[in-house]
Amino acid sequence: MTANPILLQKKYARIVELFSKKQKLSLDDALDFFYHSITYRLISEGVSDMHCMSDDYLAEELISEYNKENIY
Repeated sequence: MTANPILLQKKYARIVELFSKKQKLSLDDALDFFYHSITYRLISEGVSDMHCMSDDYLAEELISEYNKENIY
């Protein structure tokens, strides 16, 4: 299923804002990480209807991905 591009952009903004707050990152750093993340790729490609998941769930997915990349 393909999401409306305008609605998807608004969803991205909400996800990045939640991710930024939860990880205590600047919006710029959160946005940079988001656009280079696997989570973003899955959402933008419509894989498993990820865009239908809640903003909070997707922010938690980003946090998990962020923590895996920043272990060391």
